Amino acid sequence: MTDIPSIMSHVSIGTNRFKEAVAFYDKALATVGARRVLEVPGVEAVAYGKQFPEFWIQAPIDGKPANVGNGTHFGFIAPDKETVDAFYAAAIAAGAAPDGAPGGRPHYGEAYYGCFVRDLDGHKIEAMFWDMSKDPSHCA
Repeated sequence: MTDIPSIMSHVSIGTNRFKEAVAFYDKALATVGARRVLEVPGVEAVAYGKQFPEFWIQAPIDGKPANVGNGTHFGFIAPDKETVDAFYAAAIAAGAAPDGAPGGRPHYGEAYYGCFVRDLDGHKIEAMFWDMSKDPSHCA
């Protein structure tokens, strides 16, 4: 079995403001090294990732309005605290609503540093850094 760095293939979220959402995610996800890796012709769908499509933004296929799941959020890995800070600043500058400024969250462990924002449709997104020097036991 190949050593794959994630258990997820991809996640997809709906938007009611496709062009604005794509512009927002172009800016926010660039801070964590993601870029557009796939655009579907004739469909409002764009996928972001580092090497393959991992995070999709799209108009709902059923034609109904997109809505936000209560308790659902999407976290993006940052290589350091500065990247978490840059993600937060870029997201806010691109129109996100703040939902938790960058910083530690002791209830997640000493190694956690992250931030939360709400995107243009109200989806909760996060950037987080796990400081292995503070707690290497969580990643083997």
